[in-house]
Amino acid sequence: MSGTCTVHGAALLDPVAPERPTAPVDISIRDGRIAALTPAGDAPPVGKDIDARGWLALPGLVNAHVHSSGAFNRGLVDNLPLELFMLYELPPFDFGPFAPELYRARVLFGTLEMLRRGVTSILDDPIYSPGPSVDAVDAVMSAYEQLGVRATVTIYQPNRPEHEWFPFLAGLLEPDVRARFDAERPPPTAEILDLYRDFVTRWHGRADGRLRCGISPSAPQRASPDYLAGMHDLAVRHDLPFVVHVYESKVQRVAEQLAGRPSLVRQMRDAGVLDRHTCLVHGVWIDGDDIADLAAARATVVHSPSGNLRCGSGLMPFRALREAGVPIALCTDEATVEDTNNLWNVGRLAALLHKGVGPDYREWPSAPEILDALTVGGAHALGLPEDVGTLGPGMRADIVLVDLSAATYLPLTNLANHLVYGEDGSSVRRVLVDGEVVVADGRVLTVDEGALVDEVRELMPAWMDALEPADAWARRLRPAFDEMYRRCVAVDVGFTRW
Repeated sequence: MSGTCTVHGAALLDPVAPERPTAPVDISIRDGRIAALTPAGDAPPVGKDIDARGWLALPGLVNAHVHSSGAFNRGLVDNLPLELFMLYELPPFDFGPFAPELYRARVLFGTLEMLRRGVTSILDDPIYSPGPSVDAVDAVMSAYEQLGVRATVTIYQPNRPEHEWFPFLAGLLEPDVRARFDAERPPPTAEILDLYRDFVTRWHGRADGRLRCGISPSAPQRASPDYLAGMHDLAVRHDLPFVVHVYESKVQRVAEQLAGRPSLVRQMRDAGVLDRHTCLVHGVWIDGDDIADLAAARATVVHSPSGNLRCGSGLMPFRALREAGVPIALCTDEATVEDTNNLWNVGRLAALLHKGVGPDYREWPSAPEILDALTVGGAHALGLPEDVGTLGPGMRADIVLVDLSAATYLPLTNLANHLVYGEDGSSVRRVLVDGEVVVADGRVLTVDEGALVDEVRELMPAWMDALEPADAWARRLRPAFDEMYRRCVAVDVGFTRW
């Protein structure tokens, strides 16, 4: 492994007193890890060493949930709840297959924006249409390998069609549509598990451990019990994140209530698939019992404030989760809901959004809590709290260097507040992953950005053509899904997140 240098004269964010930067330090990096933090010396930087005087060193940000497959869907829809939103973003029929080059370009294009703003670790949950192929999966992983970012990647793959778990929907669909849902089912469980085993064997731990695999059955309601158990077993066996979308919308809560079943979180607990590997995304419509189960299991919750707002899903119970000791991470989700792919925007949004829950200001998120979610919480989501999320001896040298002479920090009154409410990534001067500089002065060094933009422009006409049948299906299915949604909204679940 390379990544051997010294970062000279950088200040740090003091977790005990985050309102002011620390005195300057030298960060010695050996073989991709931080070897020592020492008071800044007088020796000038030489060779690969970095002159960071006047800059702030932060642990690399962790984007704890991304669908890279949505990178070309900016501005696609607005003012639609999740169930109707998904019709346009992931139509059930006549969508794909797509060339591996498309998947590769979407990863490169979306991740460039994140890297240059200080995201060094990503948990990607790519969606393959109509299903994954080895070539498409390899294209995604190869793109991350080239970028130099730390990436944990899943294969988003439910094994139950939507009409089997949505309340009311089977009776609302036209008979030919229902028949097609039944005919064009996801692959058999054994086939998906074989694909995952091959994926883990070939890719987990590549690039000196920078590339890792995760496991994603999509959501518990989209997975049969045997499939959910098999996927979780794979996660435990290889110590991988187990990514599940849970209670993003009220419809999902209503579905279990109408079926007379316990909550999805309790079902996962009782099935033995809720533990420290669990990376639960959204968690908007969880209740107090769910929070207790998540805390007891040491699961991590990934908060998607942009996604939850864009789809009108409601407010995740941030303070209740924090008080229960549940690690909270933050994510952009995808470009369809956070068009800028900017995790700083997400942090600022989370900090402001939850100040609107009530007048008791003691329950509002603090800037240090948001910074913790952007770093430490994300490390828990990845299953890497001993490697990333903080700066200290033995940790991976994933470092972001921010220029404290930027206007955001003048005058410097409270550093944590400046970072959360004022930073947008424009003050980032260097980004290091495993001690290697991957971004310098806003330029990603691992990719020819001009050539990539040209490639994206060449891919766009075919992509826009592919969206036409998707849009036609969305318009045809929308009345049934709209009626299902309206019926679910009217059901009393005992609390609200709106």
